[in-house]
Amino acid sequence: MSRKSTPVINFPMVFRVMGWLLLIEALFMLVPLGVSLLCREHDIALDFGVAMSITACAGTFMAYVIKPKNHNTSMRKREGLLLTAIIWVFFSAFGMLPFITSGTLTNVTDAFFETMAGFTTTGSTVIADVEALPRGLLFWRALMQWIGGMGIILFTLAVLPMLNYKGGIALFNAEVTGITHERMRPRVSQTAKDMWLIYVVLTAVLAVLLIVPMGWFDGVCHALTTMSTGGFTTHKDGLHYWHSYYIYVVVMVFMFLGGINFSLLFAASRGRFNRVRQSDTFKWYCAVAFIVSLVIIGRMFYMNYCDNDADRVTYAIFDTLSTITSTGFGSVHYEWGSEFVAMILLIMMFFGGMAGSTSGGAKIDRMIVLLKQTANEFYRVLHPNAVTTVRIDSRALPHVYVARVIAFLAIYFVVIFAVALMLSMMGLPMFDSIFTSMSTISNVGLGYGVTADLGSLALLPAPAKWLLAIEMLVGRLELFTVLILFTRTFWVKD
Repeated sequence: MSRKSTPVINFPMVFRVMGWLLLIEALFMLVPLGVSLLCREHDIALDFGVAMSITACAGTFMAYVIKPKNHNTSMRKREGLLLTAIIWVFFSAFGMLPFITSGTLTNVTDAFFETMAGFTTTGSTVIADVEALPRGLLFWRALMQWIGGMGIILFTLAVLPMLNYKGGIALFNAEVTGITHERMRPRVSQTAKDMWLIYVVLTAVLAVLLIVPMGWFDGVCHALTTMSTGGFTTHKDGLHYWHSYYIYVVVMVFMFLGGINFSLLFAASRGRFNRVRQSDTFKWYCAVAFIVSLVIIGRMFYMNYCDNDADRVTYAIFDTLSTITSTGFGSVHYEWGSEFVAMILLIMMFFGGMAGSTSGGAKIDRMIVLLKQTANEFYRVLHPNAVTTVRIDSRALPHVYVARVIAFLAIYFVVIFAVALMLSMMGLPMFDSIFTSMSTISNVGLGYGVTADLGSLALLPAPAKWLLAIEMLVGRLELFTVLILFTRTFWVKD
């Protein structure tokens, strides 16, 4: 009697969990629907009602009609990786419906690009005049970034504890950024709840601080997009609209917090400040931000850029933190620095903030590993028999993690330049292509040259927009979660 072989991937269970996730997205759509009604935008409220109904119907079908065979509800590593990768596509596909039904964006390419830029917190946009958008859609753009900042899967792990023992660890590792995927609690669901609690509290505090100078709507929207390090704004002039040093300083503080590993923020919330002080990565993060700020301040003074010293200092620090945390709020155009400042920020985009934060980029943790491993290799040139280790926070990092970091950075470079090459084939200048590709994979959203202006990406051909949308997803999920789906190994049984 032959035994039935277990399928490589339990597709029914993947679609079932995806259905639950779509139902959660439909619930999130209630918020901008309510904002639309509050602002008396009844047509937009109806559009959200239609989008929510379609999303809820699709979610209900997947969750309750598609049933695993033989009650097989297992969620293994393959299912976790597949679900984590494709749910961002499904969220964007359904999340773009309000843009299409309202007539704000008239084609699928632009609508999908805008929505993917929201959920991945990239912040790139094809909309030149955001002020012309209804408030309901502006709030949805901000809410998308806030959901994507901490992570779609991480939210699900917090509200669906059953996944704690059904692939929860695989899902957690697939979405949370970093080298070792440190958990704050033994149970994945409790870790997810703790991270989301910190996230919600910081967002609420920021909203309170911004509501007074901005008003309730702009204050809440910018709190959502700042804490998620997303960068969507409600005015085409961005934060310049208010001309307020207070707003710049408050946003800078919370961008900085958004770039810190949430396990450190959790430790600080419990009074364990020694953990923060002893973190090598945190020290590097602060040092890099400080040094780069000084360099840009010096460049601004040398070029006599801006009208006064206060603007030079404020904008230099703001742009540094906006770039290293991948928030993407821009205060100035970088062409004034003769590409010097653009090159500095390009490097900042590459490494980004700390692993385990809402920031994008390859993460500063990997930069530390790369530099320490390079130093070890130089040492071994003179002492070939020496046994060396890479130490982070006084702990030796296993060699398998060091090798993974090197592979990650190599693939990161390949993707950046491959996309840049394809963009140049579509007509973009080479430096603009490299800057745009780096900005996209690092989920920063800043542009340079032909892509510098708000909404300028709308001028790109449709293939370029789809290419950049894919690159956003690859960058948000840190390469391996997405790229492994294109390997034969993933689909063949071990």
